[in-house]
Amino acid sequence: MLPQQKLLVLRPDADSATPLYLQLGHKLAAAIHAGFWLADEPLPSERNLCEILGVSRVTARKALDILLADGLIIRRHGAGTYITPKLEQPLNKLTNLSEMLIQRGFTPGSRWIKREVALANAEEQLKLNLSSSSRVSRLQRVRMANDVVMALEETTLPFTFVPDPNLVGDSLYAYMRGARLSVVRAIQNIAAINATQAISELVDVAPGDAMLHLTRIGYLENGTAIELTHSYFRNDYYDFVVELNK
Repeated sequence: MLPQQKLLVLRPDADSATPLYLQLGHKLAAAIHAGFWLADEPLPSERNLCEILGVSRVTARKALDILLADGLIIRRHGAGTYITPKLEQPLNKLTNLSEMLIQRGFTPGSRWIKREVALANAEEQLKLNLSSSSRVSRLQRVRMANDVVMALEETTLPFTFVPDPNLVGDSLYAYMRGARLSVVRAIQNIAAINATQAISELVDVAPGDAMLHLTRIGYLENGTAIELTHSYFRNDYYDFVVELNK
């Protein structure tokens, strides 16, 4: 939490024509973007904001509501208000979500929706170079960082490589390394979509909310396609970054 003297710079101007809650909301947002608080760090409570900044409880609450609507903060029942975990994934490096979260100081987690073995559907046959009689292992789970829902992930792998999907833990790539399978190349496509009713219920967004849909096909060193993953990321928590050089 910021020292009290730093919080004082956020005090709204009582002589301004702009409503106090808007001033405070904009100043808090600017402070968050400037890195005054770290991701997943608690914000001062409404009571503390009132006492330090000399504003009413209504002003503090409405200012925080602005941040909530903009996806800058999250409210945890019984725990307070926290800075939204925001992840940036570079697109020029092959990585997986669990490893990236750990590198950035988050604790990865999964809530399993489905693990099953089934016949490959048309898309899986095409993208994994399988026959119509081939079996696949399918994994569907909600991915989390510090218990905050980040994405819905649906992965298909050839049954010959993953015969028992129930053995896969939080990190698919860790399981694959243990089986001496290493994805060395991947093709990814990214598209903007609107959340369907089914997806929205799993990732805590409203139907129609904007999301990022990533499709990945991963390949072994010998060129065999081993992974087809559809990931649906919340756009308030996740960014993709590309570095361009001339």
